[in-house]
Amino acid sequence: MDATDSRRRFLRQAGLGAAVAALAAPGAAAAMLAQPLTAAMQNSDKKKLGWAIVGLGKFATEEIMPNFKDCQHSRLVALVSGSPDKAQKLAQQYGLQEKNIYSYQNFDSIKDNPEVDVVYIILPNSLHAEYTIRAAQAGKHVLCEKPMATSVHDCQKMIDACQKAGKQLMIAYRCQYEPFNLNAIERIRKGELGKLRFITSDHGRRVKPTEDKADTWRVQKKLAGGGSLMDIGIYSLNAARYFAGEEPVEVTAQIASDPNDPRFKEVEDNVAFTLRFPSGVLAACTSSYSYETVKRGRVFGDKGWLDLDPLSDYDKHTMKIGKPDGKEEPQLKEGNQFAAEIDHLSECILQNKTPRTPGEEGLRDVRYIMAIYESARKGKAIKV
Repeated sequence: MDATDSRRRFLRQAGLGAAVAALAAPGAAAAMLAQPLTAAMQNSDKKKLGWAIVGLGKFATEEIMPNFKDCQHSRLVALVSGSPDKAQKLAQQYGLQEKNIYSYQNFDSIKDNPEVDVVYIILPNSLHAEYTIRAAQAGKHVLCEKPMATSVHDCQKMIDACQKAGKQLMIAYRCQYEPFNLNAIERIRKGELGKLRFITSDHGRRVKPTEDKADTWRVQKKLAGGGSLMDIGIYSLNAARYFAGEEPVEVTAQIASDPNDPRFKEVEDNVAFTLRFPSGVLAACTSSYSYETVKRGRVFGDKGWLDLDPLSDYDKHTMKIGKPDGKEEPQLKEGNQFAAEIDHLSECILQNKTPRTPGEEGLRDVRYIMAIYESARKGKAIKV
């Protein structure tokens, strides 16, 4: 049995063929984005790199594909899906050629398509490694959704495959391309809050696998790799790291799931974890699949505090800053974080620069996630 047949059988056994189709969806945190390209490079569509989307679920079709219209250095040219009818319909909608529609079986033939420069992997977590490696072997650069993979070993294999192929690998940490988060990082680095003391971040929502097909795979361990921590707790983890501007040295955690809730037979619900940083900063974070939607972060310094609520939404961000002389709410312009993220990788490829969030960034988060699970399991702090 070849690899493609094995993968398709795996999906059937997991009962997630429909879930894949319905998928809903710090490098150093202070690293600078690639410099803008020259006007001459922006003028012609031929200068734009061609992108293929792998996985046509809710997140891909509602958030990613529509935002290519705002990209200056990237254009959508190909689709990869297990649903031929859906792919055909979307190809017509976006004016894509039929020859640029691929199935999971013939995905590897994308190597013969010179129009495709970059492949964006938007599949369930456990499939990230396979398709990243196959894309690299096909000679394509890769943007992979977070979490990078479901094990540290797979993360390293993805990095190795892209390095061997001489191709860029970037992980889709969209918050690191979002104006409010970038402004918060800048204020912290400039010392506006004084010496950092404490960070909090909470990310949760009520997962509804029986009502929303996009949630089906998220409560199945084989495809998700974990529960709320893997899916949305990673926003809390990543934010704590880029706010602190350093890497944690120790994690402690607790996990609690209702044993009578069928959603949590395979994956965890509530996670509370603390990160200890070398400077003495502590970060207290949570993730949940059962509390009402929260996506916030707060940073406390000895001269003030900064609040982002929401921190990781697609729009309608707000920032509040508190200081001894009062509070303020900076009015920042919302940016298209998806277009910025996509264009950043295209610019890095064209300029031969390392992305702000390379594969190594994703590997670090997965390593910390595994330590969080270990701490909760063993009931003690884990050095990282």
